[in-house]
Amino acid sequence: MNLDHARFAAYLSARLCHDIVSPAATMSLSLEMLDSPGSAEEKEHSERTLREGAHGVTATLQFLRYAFGSMGLQAGTADIHQFKKLTEDYLRFQKPSIDWDLGTAELSFGEARLIMNLIMTALTATVRGGVIQVTVREEAGVKTISLTCRGDRLKLKEDVVKGLKGDEPEHGWRPENIQPLFAKLTCDGLGGTLSARQTADGSVVFMASGIKSQG
Repeated sequence: MNLDHARFAAYLSARLCHDIVSPAATMSLSLEMLDSPGSAEEKEHSERTLREGAHGVTATLQFLRYAFGSMGLQAGTADIHQFKKLTEDYLRFQKPSIDWDLGTAELSFGEARLIMNLIMTALTATVRGGVIQVTVREEAGVKTISLTCRGDRLKLKEDVVKGLKGDEPEHGWRPENIQPLFAKLTCDGLGGTLSARQTADGSVVFMASGIKSQG
């Protein structure tokens, strides 16, 4: 990695804070509206927005704690139901929906963490919405994880492609392009290899292959 650890940590922290700022700002604005003069209808709308913002902050923090924090570093087998719920709750506040095809009986915490990071990477291609299909296949103790993004005007960004390879983007590392590098390091830790491509029909595919069973 051609990036010193202190700068990497700073960029990653800034990236994570960015995910929390939007719902937190919504909550702050709603509180201001509740404290200001206004009609009952306006107060009701502000209260609804405040509740939605609180749910968004909670869902985002729980997802990020798993995807980046110590929760995703535990040994052993992940609770797939919990992992899927955290992911679905997080995506409720994003543009795309998700479709699961987990053709495996078990996922390690590390594998679940990798999928979460690939979902965050997939969000860079689905800024206008769409569907992210998560597929996991296992053969002879080796897993392949693929995320296929379908929708209108999908775009695989060059910074993302470079980050997934561990190569510095053309205009340097920034908080906006650091997350794919973290996904690559997570995949490296599982012995896998990451790739990304845009297909002829416009779909974008992110794939992690060669992941040996972690148990």
